[in-house]
Amino acid sequence: MKALIVYESMLGTTEAIARAVAERLEMSFDVTVADVRTLPAAGDTDLLIVGAPTHAFSMSRHRTRADATWHGRRKARAPEIGIREYLDCSPWLTGIHAAAFDTALRKPSLPGSAARKAYRRLDGLGCHMLTAAKSFYVTTATGPLLDGELERARRWADTVAATVLAVRRPASTM
Repeated sequence: MKALIVYESMLGTTEAIARAVAERLEMSFDVTVADVRTLPAAGDTDLLIVGAPTHAFSMSRHRTRADATWHGRRKARAPEIGIREYLDCSPWLTGIHAAAFDTALRKPSLPGSAARKAYRRLDGLGCHMLTAAKSFYVTTATGPLLDGELERARRWADTVAATVLAVRRPASTM
C-alpha cells in the first residue's frame, strides 16, 4: 500500500513531524514524503496525510507565510503554495484514507487549528477520515518542538496505520 505525506513547513518543525510519521509508516507502507510546493499527486495513494503549521488560527495564507518568514528571520521569499492552496486545487479524493496534523503553540486559550481546517477540506473532497485532527506543539512561534513531540507523532502514526490496515483487511470468511 502507498502512503503520501504532504507537509508545509517554513521553520522545520512541521517537516520534522512529517518525517517522524513517515519513519513509522514505512513499516507497513511504501511512503512518499513531499513538500507541498512540489504539488504531489495523491490519486494513486491509499493513505494521504497532510500537515501544516497553524497560522492565524487556521491554515496559512500567503500573507501569514510572509509574516512567518519575517519572524523566522529568513531571507527567502514566502512560498506561494501551502496546504490551503494544495487542497483548494485538489481533484476529488473519493475513497482515499486520510488524516491531518498541525504544529501549534500549546496555549489553551488559542482558538483554531490548521489540522481541523485541513480535516474538513479532506472530508469535503471525499476522503475517508481515519482519526481526529492532531496537533503537535512548539515552544514558540519559531520552534522548537516541545520535548516528546516526535515520539507522540510516531505513536499517532502507529494508530493511523493500524486503522488503515484494519479497514483495508478483507473480511474473513466463515
